[in-house]
Amino acid sequence: MGVEPLSLVAERGTRDAAHVTGSRPGVTRMSLSDALALGPATWEAVLAQVDAPSPFMSWAWHHAWADAAPASDVAASEALVLRDADGAVEALLPLGYRQVSFRRVPVAALTWAIGDLGCPDHLDVPAAAATEVGAFVPALEALPWDVLILSNLAPNAATAHRLCDLMAARGYAVRRRSLWGCPYLELPGDWESYLATLTPTRRHTVRRKERSLRRRYTLEVTDYEGDRLNEGWRRLVTLHEQRWNGSGALHLPHETQLHVRFAAELAARGQLWLTTLDLDGESVAAWYGFTHRDTVYFYQSGRDPRWDRESVGLVLMGLMIRRAIERGYRRFDFLRGEDVYKRQWTDSQCSTEEITIFRRGWRGWWLRALDDVAELRTRLHARIGGRTRGVQTSHA
Repeated sequence: MGVEPLSLVAERGTRDAAHVTGSRPGVTRMSLSDALALGPATWEAVLAQVDAPSPFMSWAWHHAWADAAPASDVAASEALVLRDADGAVEALLPLGYRQVSFRRVPVAALTWAIGDLGCPDHLDVPAAAATEVGAFVPALEALPWDVLILSNLAPNAATAHRLCDLMAARGYAVRRRSLWGCPYLELPGDWESYLATLTPTRRHTVRRKERSLRRRYTLEVTDYEGDRLNEGWRRLVTLHEQRWNGSGALHLPHETQLHVRFAAELAARGQLWLTTLDLDGESVAAWYGFTHRDTVYFYQSGRDPRWDRESVGLVLMGLMIRRAIERGYRRFDFLRGEDVYKRQWTDSQCSTEEITIFRRGWRGWWLRALDDVAELRTRLHARIGGRTRGVQTSHA
């Protein structure tokens, strides 16, 4: 099939939304704006039935994304809303139309509405385990796409897997691949029990660095919320940019706007952890994360490089892990990225996944063939590269 211009997709989506009754059983197609207008209570009622929801599946994240993303992306996004016989929403599937390059070929793609802006992880289709998501299949078949890409899936994204299995049963080719490693901690009941899981050297370092700061300075941990939220965000951005010498992620306009809006939503719900480590009244490190159910998510941080010898970033991370334990949270999630500093806190990790569904017909078959060839080439290059390294090692 050909690529439909996004302007036509957006125009049609707006037209369809104008005819939504909002209470019919079955699947209703509407603009993302109309789906968000259902309100946070509706979205949260659905998420409450999901076994393992993430904050990136929430109304708050989608609303913040819609405020921050380019207008063209918002206009090209919509949602399939599944209602039960009583008219209550029981599943949501927010989708975006994108023109993407797939194996160097321009294709019409359906993706998550929120895309990858802000690096969302652990996604799934918001729906209860018993929901008949097969109702989404004919609705998806009626939409214009060459490939359907569900990226950044949680390892246990059961609803997305069920939906994809149903598509495969109807003759659609499906490809699955691992994406990002996401280190995490299963939190014990107390701080000392956690320290006991670390190596003796690491345990000694964590204790010594914090004791040293407390002995030499007045150490305070400051939380920012309410009328101090903007101040806290400015401190985070400043310290993040100092850490990365001006090339950090938080200088990107759309990314920053998304998180400022999201942080405000979380602060209103008491789920925001925006914190600085202050020594003698000076903010030397910052930490940004949030909570959802029994999990604390670490998103971003920053520090003043002049304090690197004192390991202020390490001390603040330890204080946040201790806080999570003392407040009764069961899991501490470092999100995507197998950075060395994350691996120093835990040996556990899970991986996100991407599922690509290819449209039935000759074009889908051709795209899948291109994908197979590219995957084979990658494996061959990896094998040849491994042999080359082995030969070089043997000569060393």
